[in-house]
Amino acid sequence: MMSLKSKMLAVFAGTTMLAGSAFADGHSKLSGDLVIFSDMSNPAPRAVMEGMVERFEEMHPDLNIQLTVIDREAYKTQIRNFLTADAPDVANWYAANRMRPYVDAGLFEDVSDIWEGTMSEELASTKGAMTLDGKQWGVPYTYYQWGVYYRKDIYEELGLSEPTNWEEFKANCQAVIDSGKKCFTLGSKFLWTAAGWFDYLNMRTNGYQFHADLTGGKIEWTDERVKATFANWKELLDMGAFIDDHTAYSWQESLPFMTNGDAAAILKGNFAVAPLREAGLDDSKLDFHQFPAINGDVELAEDAPTDTFHIPANAQNKDNAKAFLKFVTSAENQTLINAGDALGQLPVNNKSSVDDDKFLQEGFDMLSNNSTGGVAQFFDRDAPAEMAKVAMEGFQEFMVKPDELDRILGKLERARGRIYK
Repeated sequence: MMSLKSKMLAVFAGTTMLAGSAFADGHSKLSGDLVIFSDMSNPAPRAVMEGMVERFEEMHPDLNIQLTVIDREAYKTQIRNFLTADAPDVANWYAANRMRPYVDAGLFEDVSDIWEGTMSEELASTKGAMTLDGKQWGVPYTYYQWGVYYRKDIYEELGLSEPTNWEEFKANCQAVIDSGKKCFTLGSKFLWTAAGWFDYLNMRTNGYQFHADLTGGKIEWTDERVKATFANWKELLDMGAFIDDHTAYSWQESLPFMTNGDAAAILKGNFAVAPLREAGLDDSKLDFHQFPAINGDVELAEDAPTDTFHIPANAQNKDNAKAFLKFVTSAENQTLINAGDALGQLPVNNKSSVDDDKFLQEGFDMLSNNSTGGVAQFFDRDAPAEMAKVAMEGFQEFMVKPDELDRILGKLERARGRIYK
């Protein structure tokens, strides 16, 4: 472990102004210890983590902060052990069902008290993702949007506008197909990309809570509501909406279909923007829209994988830890750590500023103002690993053999009975 007092010369030059402003909620100076374990081991996230610790320590010079950064993959195998024995005061993890095992085991602290008032308002888009059994078990610090990235120039050439409902979505797709192109590129070789399609079709058909209950093992895969999701998916498959042989491509290998103009769009996270730009799609050719409504009775929910901080139930310095969590989620800190030269993602605080990037701006507006249905973490984060693997194999198989849905859902249901015990 190391103390960062007097280290970190100028990773975030000019940001010490946060020392006076970020804690404007009246907290007094802290003293004692604060032990933090983090999985932010890649260079840019590590600099962000170290910068946050240094600024918080400047705000509280009598506080001794010990930060341990652990390799991200190693962290996943170690977390249960260190939460059980010799727990830190603050630990990184993930939202929603990914935190459930540690909530159910009594290893994460209930922090609902710090969500009362301002935090619930400013972090409204992610509150559902931090809530289990009616209580909040941590705070988010960054996320990014998913949605439909499309060839603006192709849409304009065909006279299409961004769809707001399922009928418009399918009509646009038919127009693209009639022009000799595919609606969507897709690389399902590594399975999880097909899960993005399932997530959106399912949340638009049945809503966020249904998604959470399904990935939590509470709903049978043979349920008629699940079949309704696949029926909507089959409409796109029957149209020929997706590129041929998508099972042979990774998502990166599928991008040339879009950059070459053979496909008009892709459903993907914001991480797809950089390679699409590098391949020649500037902002005059590339645009973004929210996945449209299917069931008008369902509020719009989004996939927005969210990274989080938690207080272990066995922590020794919980008051200091709660103060750090409040600092992490403050509007000023959120602006700073999610900037383009830092994490390059979206702040979760709706009072934060966002980098002057077209897609970050659109994603922030969507998640802050138009995702009232909730924020999911993506299928393979929300479901247990074993269930995610079986289900995603089923999604890919369905896209190739949609007429075998009943057999595929039977296989998934048998897996649910085995995995959730």
